[in-house]
Parts: sequence; C-alpha cells; structure tokens
Amino acid sequence: MSNPLIFDYCSSFKTIYMKKFVIERNLPGAGNLTTEELQSMSQTSCETINKMDKPYHWIQSFITGDKIYCIHIAESEDVIKEHSRMSKFPINTISEVKVVIDPLTGNPV
Repeated sequence: MSNPLIFDYCSSFKTIYMKKFVIERNLPGAGNLTTEELQSMSQTSCETINKMDKPYHWIQSFITGDKIYCIHIAESEDVIKEHSRMSKFPINTISEVKVVIDPLTGNPV
C-alpha cells in the first residue's frame, strides 16, 4: 500500500502517493569501488534528486560483488527511470515493494 505524502506547491496541497522500490544495478566490480568512488556516486545521486521537480527519496544502497541494490521512494517507476537517466546510473530491474516483513512479523497480533 502506498503512503500519502502532502507537498505544498504555491499554497495548494496535493496528495502524492509514494511507493518504495528496489532497484538492481549490474556493475561489475562494485564491491571493489573505492571510498572516493562511492562518495562521488552518492553526491551524483543527491545532486540529481535536488534537481528533480518531483518528490523523491533515496533511502540506502547495498553493494555486493557485482551489483548495487538501491532502496528508493518515488511516485512511480517512471520517476525512478528519470533519476537514473539524469544521474547516468544503470538500471537492470525495478521492483515495487508490496510488503515489508521483519522478525516481529512472526509475533501473534
């Protein structure tokens, strides 16, 4: 289920339903990126988000040997693609998160 966020544009309110996405990026050697390279990637992503005329949140990314998995919150998959195009980051798959579970999910209500 999407979470509504309210943004004030010129004193009028608009409810925008945001969705959480997992983005898979194939990047050979990702696990060997230097601190400086990771800082540069982070700066690029943040600068791109600041230039976008849409609500957008990068939550975090997980680096493995040859892939990067990113958690982003946006209005749609198209907005995720726009961020990728503007930042020149590859996207191999985009998956909308439908449900989040954790160890507490196993507890009876």
